[in-house]
Amino acid sequence: MPTGVALRDPRQQLFEAAERVLVREGATGLTSRAVTAEAGVAKGVLHRHFADFDAFLTELVLDRIAGVKSQAAALREAAGTGTVDGNLAGALTDLFDPVMVAIVALVVGRDEVRNRLRAAGTARFPLVGEGTAAVAGYLRAERDLGRIAPGADVDALAPTVIGAAHLLFTEWRGSPPEPGAVRRVVTTALAGALRW
Repeated sequence: MPTGVALRDPRQQLFEAAERVLVREGATGLTSRAVTAEAGVAKGVLHRHFADFDAFLTELVLDRIAGVKSQAAALREAAGTGTVDGNLAGALTDLFDPVMVAIVALVVGRDEVRNRLRAAGTARFPLVGEGTAAVAGYLRAERDLGRIAPGADVDALAPTVIGAAHLLFTEWRGSPPEPGAVRRVVTTALAGALRW
């Protein structure tokens, strides 16, 4: 690998490389060597910016969680516009992109990363928990606007929606599920709560 070449943002470059490897090779193919090779940098670059590979993976997930929190804010702002099921279906499609699905599998399979994430204050099930909180916050906002039944238990509905969507998205091969399939999952999960 070339040395002496300045990197624009080495952390982001390494994160993007790791995401590409994860999607292509899965969690078992994600190694520090695979990441640096994909990024086109010397292996030492990763270790110059992170204490070890688990620290790198932890930061990768935390970076992704920051994105989920940003998506959550945008979803809450959509309350009262469009349709509840349409807004949620769109948000779930954005949330469960191939990288997210691959990172969830990575977190499930790496105890040390999961422990470090919990120590950093993430949800008990990192990424999925933050996604669930995003859906709950949105449903709460819609309930306040009267588009969800006043007695609806959004803290029970949110994990139902996330779990059903996660199962749907883990099965995709090459392209995401059809928008109609995602919307059906949402409308089915929220059938008793939606106020049309």
